[in-house]
Amino acid sequence: MTKMSGPDRRLNPYRDDLAAAHLRGEVKAARFVDGEDRQVKIPTTPLLRRPAAEAPMETQLLFGEVFRVYDEKDGWAWGQSAYDDYVGYVDEKALTPRVYRPTHTVAALRTFIYPQPDLKTRPATPLGMNAKLRVIGARGDFSEIERGGWVFTSHLAPVAAHVRDFVSVAEELRGTPYLWGGRDSIGLDCSGLVQAALERAGISSLRDTDMQEATLGERLPEPIDFTTLKRGDLVFWKGHVGIMLDGEHLIHANAHHMRVEAERLDIAMARIARTGGLVTSVKRLPKR
Repeated sequence: MTKMSGPDRRLNPYRDDLAAAHLRGEVKAARFVDGEDRQVKIPTTPLLRRPAAEAPMETQLLFGEVFRVYDEKDGWAWGQSAYDDYVGYVDEKALTPRVYRPTHTVAALRTFIYPQPDLKTRPATPLGMNAKLRVIGARGDFSEIERGGWVFTSHLAPVAAHVRDFVSVAEELRGTPYLWGGRDSIGLDCSGLVQAALERAGISSLRDTDMQEATLGERLPEPIDFTTLKRGDLVFWKGHVGIMLDGEHLIHANAHHMRVEAERLDIAMARIARTGGLVTSVKRLPKR
C-alpha cells in the first residue's frame, strides 16, 4: 500500500471533503462530523477501499460489530470499525441503526442462528468465530439472541471469557481457506488469522501485518537466533506473518497452500525468501 503523509488513512477517517470530528486540528477537510453508530446485521460484510462492489476488500466486519458511519451515499456507508479502527466503505444494507451491547461471542469455529430452539428448523444462518451476540433468553440447549433466533449455547462464550493459549485457536483454524482480507473462520489471510486468534485470547490487535509488527509484543534481538523461538512468537516478513507452534514449526494462512497450514519454519523461510524476502522481525508477546 502506498505510504501517505499525515495520519494513516487506514485508521483515521478523513477525506478532502469530510473527516471525523475528533480529527479536527490534525487533518484538513471541508467538513467535520461526529458520525453515527451502526451494527452489522449479517454474518459478515466486506469493508472496501472504495464505494464499488468490485473494489478490493481491505478487511471484513463480523456479525454484531459496530461501524461508525460518517457519510452515506448511493447505498454505501463510509466509516470506521469500532473493533480495530479500520476505515472504509460498507454496503448500507449490511448495517442497522439498532445497536446492542454484546453479552457473548461465538467461541466455536462456526455455528448457526436457528429460527427456533430446534436443530432441525431451517433456514439456519451461519456465523463464524468472534461474531458478537446479545443473549436475551434460553431454552434447553439454545440461547435466544437479540433481533431473533437461537444459537447452540455451548458454541458461545461470555464476552469477558477468553482462552489462555491463542496458538491453540490458530491450530483449530488449520485448513481454513486463504482469503485476502478475510478475518472470518470461513476464510482468512495471514494477519486475519493472527487477529482472530488473539481476539479469542482477549488480546487486541490491529488488522494489517505492518500494524501488527509495529504494535504487538517485544522484538527479539537481532541478529535473530532462530533456535530460541517459542510457541506464540510472531514471525514477520514484509506483508506476511505466522505464528510459531513450537521451536521449529509455524502456522500461517498463506497463498502457497491457499489455506491455514503448519510447516517447518526453515522450509517456509526458504520458500518466502525467493519471492517475499527475509524475515523482518520476530515479536514475542508478554507472558499472561
